[in-house]
Amino acid sequence: MAWKDVSVMSQRAEFVVLASADGANVSELCRRFGVSRKTGYHALARKSRSRSAKAASKASWFF
Repeated sequence: MAWKDVSVMSQRAEFVVLASADGANVSELCRRFGVSRKTGYHALARKSRSRSAKAASKASWFF
């Protein structure tokens, strides 16, 4: 069996998806992914800001 090649970006995306789920334990996910809680919450905040910016740009285009 070959080793699975995983990029940092795909790990970050997986973390954000799992941490965004209802009832997710962010501290446990941070331990599982080997990142600090500060880094984990930073990744979630970046994703949230990204969504807000996309929604704002779509809304401004529409109006």
